[in-house]
Formats: sequence, C-alpha cells, structure tokens
Amino acid sequence: MMALKSPHIRWIFGVFLCFISSSIMAADEPSLAERGETAKERSLTIEQEQLKKAREASSLHAEQEEKLLSKAEPSDWESQQYEKAQQHFEARESREEKYLREAKEAASKERKMPKPIKD
Repeated sequence: MMALKSPHIRWIFGVFLCFISSSIMAADEPSLAERGETAKERSLTIEQEQLKKAREASSLHAEQEEKLLSKAEPSDWESQQYEKAQQHFEARESREEKYLREAKEAASKERKMPKPIKD
C-alpha cells in the first residue's frame, strides 16, 4: 500500500484502470459492422413477417370474396321467378303493341259521320 501513495504511481495506476475498463466496455458493445449486420438481419425478418401477414390477409380476402360470390349466384327458385317475371313483361309488351296497332288501324280508317237528323 505504501507504493500507491506516490502521485506518479497513482496516476499510472488510474490510467491503467481506465484502459482496462474501456477495453472491457468495448468488448460488451458490438462494433459498427456488427450493429449493421444485426440491423440487416432484423430488417429481413421484419420484411418476411410482413410478407407472411400480407399473404394471409390476401388469402383470407379471397376466401371471403368466394363466399360472397357463391351467395350471389341465383338459386333455382330465384331464376324461375326471374323467368316468370320476364314472361309477364313480354306478354304485357305484346298486349301494348297489339292495342297500339289496333288504335293505328282504327285511326287510319275513314269513317263516315252520320248526318244529323233534321226535324
């Protein structure tokens, strides 16, 4: 202990301890290249996770779209009702055409007006 009381030896011992502690601290922290590698690896894993999530969302969306399209397909009853409605519409249209044709024929005929009766 007597040797540590000299100011020069204290200073040398302090510098020695600083070098040892800085080398120990430097060993704990990764170098800049190591940090870059870990960041690159982390970004790649994050990208892969995001791609996986996007694929899952896309497949889920496709399944939901398929379900909606299958529900949208008309059933037999719906198609029969549509056909009946179409037939009624065509029948009504043909009746209207018939009435219009008859009205045109009637309008084109020359009619004689009866002479008024004179008293």
